Amino acid sequence: MKRTVTIIIATVFSMALFAGIAISDQAKFVALAKDILAPIGQDKVIVMAVKAQNKKGKSLDSIKRLDSVWKGEDGIADYMEPILNSKTADHLREIVGEHPFLWEIFVMDNQGANVAMTDKTGDYWQGDEAKFQKSFADGKGAVFVDEPEFDESFGTNVLQISLPVMDKGKAIGAITFGVFANKVM
Repeated sequence: MKRTVTIIIATVFSMALFAGIAISDQAKFVALAKDILAPIGQDKVIVMAVKAQNKKGKSLDSIKRLDSVWKGEDGIADYMEPILNSKTADHLREIVGEHPFLWEIFVMDNQGANVAMTDKTGDYWQGDEAKFQKSFADGKGAVFVDEPEFDESFGTNVLQISLPVMDKGKAIGAITFGVFANKVM
């Protein structure tokens, strides 16, 4: 299974030349995705959480309704607590704590709905965004590196790297990592 993920990463990154990132920096992000982040997408705690959410069989309409409510919340509402304060969310925070180049992680199910996260995202449903669509890739799984942006609150460039959550060689969800571009060695 590790070989499959490596091939997918190499294929996607060979086509992922984007403005604003030097070739040497692209190589750093390839190594980061392949060596450190891809195995996290196969982590048993994360895989179990995604499988459990997928089993619930939520309709896309119910996900979109919750997304609409989520976007209107200023703070943390009660219905967000299981996503932010679960065993999986705690596990994600431990992963962020182990890697100084990370500032956030969030996990999505097979429709792009949030499963667990380190910090509240701006919306509940990621299924309409490239980070989910390109990394889930209709169940095939791929790597998506978004372009870096300057974040005033951090005072540095940040970017998101999204990968599939893999189970038995198949993408069952997706995971997005918020990365400090300047801390990737």
